[in-house]
Amino acid sequence: MVSRISVVNKISKGKRQPRLVDLIKKNPFVTDDDLAKNFNVSVQTIRLDRVELGIPELRMRTKLVAENAHEKVRSIMGHEMVGELIELELGQFATSCLEVVPIMVAEKSKVCRGDYIFSQANILAAALIDSEIVLTGSARLRFKRPVYLGEKIIAHAFLARKKINKYLVKVVSKVESEEVFMGKFVFVAK
Repeated sequence: MVSRISVVNKISKGKRQPRLVDLIKKNPFVTDDDLAKNFNVSVQTIRLDRVELGIPELRMRTKLVAENAHEKVRSIMGHEMVGELIELELGQFATSCLEVVPIMVAEKSKVCRGDYIFSQANILAAALIDSEIVLTGSARLRFKRPVYLGEKIIAHAFLARKKINKYLVKVVSKVESEEVFMGKFVFVAK
């Protein structure tokens, strides 16, 4: 009976491949494993689809996206970024991804320290401002839940308001679809 259900839920190759392209465009960091679960097919089927469609593996997609985004940043150097810069539209929005590794967590609880979550958000927000010098004037922060070892934090920053040389940037950080952090930053740029 289980095999009947999985056969019924499978999508034909002709329908699956365009959806696969759309999903990867929306989230270039989606894994083959996640895609396989989404389409109820094997990981090998997803890999074959990617090869057929000319879509590179996750590691290469990540590298390409990061290289394109880093070229636009004026306010910080690439090595200063906390996490991987995924996308950037100067003066509008930016996104980064940070995987929590052992050095970032408290030894006993395995919870990510807040300074890493703050740094990811603060530097991402500064990166979207099109200026050589960007200073954090103030920040209002709200940590919503602990982030644990091995989780990936996706931070989205967007420019809420600009007045002469002052910028209000809002950052929302999520693990999967759950919000874990929110910050409002005021920056001064020269």
